[in-house]
Amino acid sequence: MIPENPKLAQILLVEDNPEEVLLTQETLKDAKVANQVHVAEDGERALQFARQQGDYASAPRPDLILLDLNLPRKDGREVLTELKADPELKRIPVIVLTTSASDQDMLQAYDNAVNAYIRKPVSLDRFIEVVNSIDEFWLGVVALPNGIRR
Repeated sequence: MIPENPKLAQILLVEDNPEEVLLTQETLKDAKVANQVHVAEDGERALQFARQQGDYASAPRPDLILLDLNLPRKDGREVLTELKADPELKRIPVIVLTTSASDQDMLQAYDNAVNAYIRKPVSLDRFIEVVNSIDEFWLGVVALPNGIRR
């Protein structure tokens, strides 16, 4: 039997829509896994957070990154490419959570080693279900490199 790990799961939510940020935070707050959600509103801040640079020098390393593709300053496609090319960061699971219905975006994300590509549902109830399924699977079933488990 694997002992329970009391460590908080550190989730980096990269999203520029304040309503989706709040909804995702609230849904994850109610999750069964103790987690802390950090928010980066653009791609440059996301990379600084993950790299623990600048204002984020004392930030925890994310255990899981939820990444929107359509971001200001540096889009999610560039962020994903840089994360997966960085030897220090490439093992962090990245889940693209986007409104993009482009097959090209999806293929490019998988070419860049994304761990999952999820199209954001339009309905509120379905969005909550999707966020809960991310929590259940990625923080409850999957063995993450840092040892976070339910």
